[in-house]
Amino acid sequence: MLRPSVVLSLCLGATVSLPAASAVAAEAPMMATAPAETIRLWQDDAPGAKGKADHDVPVVAWWPAPQATSPTAAIVVCPGGGYGGLADHEGSDYAKWLNTRGISAFVLRYRLGSKGYRHPVMLGDVSRALRLVRHDHERFKVDPKRVGVMGSSAGGHLALTACMKGDDGDPQAADAIDRQPARPALGILCYPVVSMMPDKTHGGSRKNLLGDAPDEALARELSGELADHARTPPLFIWHTADDAAVKVEPVLELALRLKAAGRPYDLHVYESGPHGLGLGVRPYEPTRTLHPWTVECGRWLGARGF
Repeated sequence: MLRPSVVLSLCLGATVSLPAASAVAAEAPMMATAPAETIRLWQDDAPGAKGKADHDVPVVAWWPAPQATSPTAAIVVCPGGGYGGLADHEGSDYAKWLNTRGISAFVLRYRLGSKGYRHPVMLGDVSRALRLVRHDHERFKVDPKRVGVMGSSAGGHLALTACMKGDDGDPQAADAIDRQPARPALGILCYPVVSMMPDKTHGGSRKNLLGDAPDEALARELSGELADHARTPPLFIWHTADDAAVKVEPVLELALRLKAAGRPYDLHVYESGPHGLGLGVRPYEPTRTLHPWTVECGRWLGARGF
């Protein structure tokens, strides 16, 4: 059971407040009960595929916003799991919650270090997912200008990497999907692994992403607290101060880096909560009480036109 916590809310240009936070009930409009379709990111073998098993085939599970009458916002969801697995409660549960807010979700099954894959394969998978959603926006009934990314833990690192490194597409690409931008319009980072530096990172995530003896220059390049954020989109970031698995300090350093770059962000650090808490309840149901971050994130998404 979640304990009451104190939230530290930091917005670029905003004052700092420390209100007591208590769990609040989620809104409960119509919600999809299952994904409409599971879609391969590449019709043929994915670049760098090591085989043809399910874990070699990156896909998105499409959760369309129910009863949408006009193009909706969309978010590609990257579940956590230390780059070694994929946590369903950080995938399908998030998709159901996003659906209650009228947002279409695309839960990404990206390739994993536990199956022999290394960076930049995972970044290639999330980039392709963002391009695919934009390319097929008419079919998905989404607005290609309102496509974001979301991730938890190692999935948060992947989402952050997409925000830092997402490109504008290649207009000369033979594949029409690759002509679309891979830069998200915004990012949501839930207790993210921010750093790949050995003294700050989550060891399993670093090993699965970069291998046993990673190049330190590459590790620095993939550390959000050290990166150039000149083009990073607006971020909503939340963490808990006593997370025993993923350190909060790199998250705070990331916020300072974003501020120095003049980039908008909304940071919430809750006093207490276990790593991997997700929405605060499992399984998700729209009538159940969710963690307060969902309310703050919902307000932020609304302010961003999502």
